[in-house]
Amino acid sequence: MLWVLFLLVACAVAGVSCGRLCLAAVRAAESERADRAPGDTHPGHELSLYETAFLSGGPERVAEVALVSMARSRRLLLAHTGWATVVDPVGEDPMERSVLRAIGPEGQARIAPLRAAAAAGDAVRVLAERLVAAGLAVPDRERTTLAGAVRQVRQAAAAVLLLGALAVLLPGESARQGGPVALWFGLPLLLTLSCLTLARVEIHPYTRWASPTGQRLLAGRPLGAGSLLAVAVRGVRAVDDPQLRAALTGTRRHTTE
Repeated sequence: MLWVLFLLVACAVAGVSCGRLCLAAVRAAESERADRAPGDTHPGHELSLYETAFLSGGPERVAEVALVSMARSRRLLLAHTGWATVVDPVGEDPMERSVLRAIGPEGQARIAPLRAAAAAGDAVRVLAERLVAAGLAVPDRERTTLAGAVRQVRQAAAAVLLLGALAVLLPGESARQGGPVALWFGLPLLLTLSCLTLARVEIHPYTRWASPTGQRLLAGRPLGAGSLLAVAVRGVRAVDDPQLRAALTGTRRHTTE
């Protein structure tokens, strides 16, 4: 009857992880309602380019939009070798000035660390705080808590499968007993899989950068092929210049080395 102990452990793991996920989802929903004034759906707010980028892909997407904008205006040279070179040292907005500061006085920097440094800069932090205060972005603490809770439920589902397999394969378990044992373990497995399914349908929007209100504003933005707005929403894959896209993704560098 050692399988009963395994079953109790599986039920406890499934129950705790699913309970944490439900609690995190409820708190996120309450916080989102509290941050937004009653009846306020931001009807007159038009998202800026950087706001669109942040709500679509977070800090790194904002840095990518700034790099693409500066490269297209010939103020920054992005080479397929993976280097960024300053052509015009004057930034037109706080985000571009943050990029220039990240490059440094030498005027050159590797694109990958430059993008990471710009994404972690003060300009992006101020932008994020403004969007969170407006109820358009999900606070970092809530997003990471929800993501961690979903990850824990996935781990619990895997643990239930493992414990169930061990219980069925225990020495002394006859073929006649194996079936009922597996059915018992199906209960905590069903619980975890049901929670993951509900999370995918109901909670998944909260794990993105944009809150439900922010997502509604994003949905109303028209996109033009290859435009900066398309880059803000879809990332560097929307860049229509093959050389610029290769510089940002490193694809050409990898194929030639």
